[in-house]
Amino acid sequence: MHPIEIRSGHDEPLLLEPVSGTDVVECAGPEGMAGDAARAVVRDAVAAPADAPPLEAHVVPGDRAVVALAGLVPQVEAVLAAITERLRTAGVEAAATTALCAEPLEPLRPGAEPLVPAPDGFGEVAMFDPANEAATAYLVADESGHPLYLARGLVDADVVVAVGGWGWNAALGGRSLEGELWPAFGRRQCRLDLVRALARRGRHALADWRTGMQEITWQLGVCASLRLVPGRHGTLHRAFFGLPESAARQARTAAAAWCPQVDDPVELSIASLSDPHADFGCVTRAVAAAARVTQPGGTICVASRVAAGPGLIFLRWRQGAPLEQLVHEAVATGDPTLIADALQTRLFARALGERRLVLLSDIDEAAVEELSFGYAESSDVIDRLAHRADSIAVLHEADLMLPNAG
Repeated sequence: MHPIEIRSGHDEPLLLEPVSGTDVVECAGPEGMAGDAARAVVRDAVAAPADAPPLEAHVVPGDRAVVALAGLVPQVEAVLAAITERLRTAGVEAAATTALCAEPLEPLRPGAEPLVPAPDGFGEVAMFDPANEAATAYLVADESGHPLYLARGLVDADVVVAVGGWGWNAALGGRSLEGELWPAFGRRQCRLDLVRALARRGRHALADWRTGMQEITWQLGVCASLRLVPGRHGTLHRAFFGLPESAARQARTAAAAWCPQVDDPVELSIASLSDPHADFGCVTRAVAAAARVTQPGGTICVASRVAAGPGLIFLRWRQGAPLEQLVHEAVATGDPTLIADALQTRLFARALGERRLVLLSDIDEAAVEELSFGYAESSDVIDRLAHRADSIAVLHEADLMLPNAG
């Protein structure tokens, strides 16, 4: 059986060599494009969408156009270059074009820091600060009558081109919240309210988020939406342009390439991360993905360079404190850090179940053992586990996956 290379972020890749007779399934995301090839994919999407007018039809000369980048965008420089090209063709001046970037949603982000691009052809490239209330403007009131504020640049624009990635978050049982305008371009309190609701209610809170997101998009009048499906290793797989619902629907279909099917749950899953140096939130996502194809009493190994473990709420749960009581106490404090940690703990506990976790990371051995997880000093530990397993699943960039078994 040929060796399987796993990108763990270490100088030498992890080479897994299963013994003969072991049932091994290898899962990876779709191929993608980078650089000029990615730019061509986006250019084609915005110039000739399948069921909507092209980008040029949404603007007229003299318009103030804002390209709203929600969270992490694959091949962002190529994406912006393609959009710039079409806006110039439509007569929108560079000085009237702004790229406004929103940070990924904590603590649900994939892990990497947001990239603030500086392409030619933009009058301004700015990072939206959700803590700066002066940078927001009133848009609408929610069902309870509470005012909702959005980034002023979006409210004041003549045309908003919404750009966001479309993917999966197994820890939430499906779709990732990244890539949407709301609450990415809302005030900081809106982000905190979402995290608090998810900590309290888990996935049941997603219905309210979805309703709010759709209301914001409609009130803002967004008709130009570009949804991007990532490929493996930071590339761009597909791009879809059109009305928000249509672009999202097409992206969801294409993102099925990140939903591999495994015939039966395996004894051992080995997972890598899309960003080996990410935070522990990515470990939670990877564990949730791997758990979907791992037997209830099986083992999950995550290979990465994550350097910081989870917080106090997580530690107390691993030490035996009741989960629901911990979450309730954390939410009652109003402390955003504790509430975020409570959410990660809830998501992690639901995903791991009775499975064993082994970490190959930069987290200190004592800290790993305090969490009652298995500590892998080197790839040899994972290799030994693989030699003892009858069935193995290898999930490359597991934090982006939503695999299924059976």
